[in-house]
Amino acid sequence: MAVLGDERANWRSNQFGYELFGCRVNFQFPVIKLVDYGQRLSELESSCNPFATVVMAHLKAIETRDNRVERKQQKLVLVRRLYEQGFEREDVLNLLAFIDWMLTLPLDLEREFQHEVEQLEAEQRMHYVTSFERSGIRLGLLKGISLGLKLKFGSQEQNLLPEIEQIEDVSVLETILSAIETSSNVSQLRQIYQSSTTDTQPEV
Repeated sequence: MAVLGDERANWRSNQFGYELFGCRVNFQFPVIKLVDYGQRLSELESSCNPFATVVMAHLKAIETRDNRVERKQQKLVLVRRLYEQGFEREDVLNLLAFIDWMLTLPLDLEREFQHEVEQLEAEQRMHYVTSFERSGIRLGLLKGISLGLKLKFGSQEQNLLPEIEQIEDVSVLETILSAIETSSNVSQLRQIYQSSTTDTQPEV
């Protein structure tokens, strides 16, 4: 079976084949088109199948491509749904990671989202998303840093990015992202984050 995640409603490729030296191979397969489920949202919302959440995240990612504020709201709706459906903890974490990957947000909206998730956790008395929250913010920061380095320093960013990707402390990554704008060269930026890393080391 092939799951087609593109947006072309009429494109439904259901075979693969080739011909060589008079021999022909033709493979036909059933197809599921995710955009078809846009007309079946009520069915997805009432389903307890985890893949219903996966399909909804995909559809909302397409729908909110040009409206990140609405994307944040839809992302929160999906997270709330996970809490209310009573999935196993491992299932929740896996689905949260997928939702976070599909529905990426700018850093300011991501912070708002994480704050609202914390409030949701308090309401539901659940604490599933601690590791998800930490990894989601860190991933967003690393993406922002990578882009900032590329725009500011060009090819020199290759010298720094592997080092920065080893940093786990979110506060240090936030410092790096802010410092890109004011740093005049790669060496200066390195000094800033090395100093920040040293400052955050626990005393022995």
